Amino acid sequence: MKTVEDLKRMREQFQSQTKLRHAGGIQIIVGMGTCGIAAGAREVMSAILDEIAKRKLQDVTVRQTGCIGMCEKEVLVDVVRPDEPRITYGKVTPAAVSKIIGEHVVNGRIVEELVVGKISQ
Repeated sequence: MKTVEDLKRMREQFQSQTKLRHAGGIQIIVGMGTCGIAAGAREVMSAILDEIAKRKLQDVTVRQTGCIGMCEKEVLVDVVRPDEPRITYGKVTPAAVSKIIGEHVVNGRIVEELVVGKISQ
């Protein structure tokens, strides 16, 4: 970093990366309780962040939560699209992440074979 422009580019880059975890219209919530972590939640979280970066999605918030009591269904991933029911996917693997992001987050089509819960608002 040698100029003010370099500093501005760095700030924009870090703000974009931070936005993936803290702001946006669509929310993706990963169960990161001990049961989730034991089932592979860290790898799923990494796959989600990689897929969002690969697709250059801007309006998506990724966050984590603790155990919600369905340990046998871990890794649990919720997708919340504005004005749509909250969909909980179960037994999510890193390999399934691309399908969930592509079908549900991008195109609004629920991946029925992985759904374990639906909460209407």
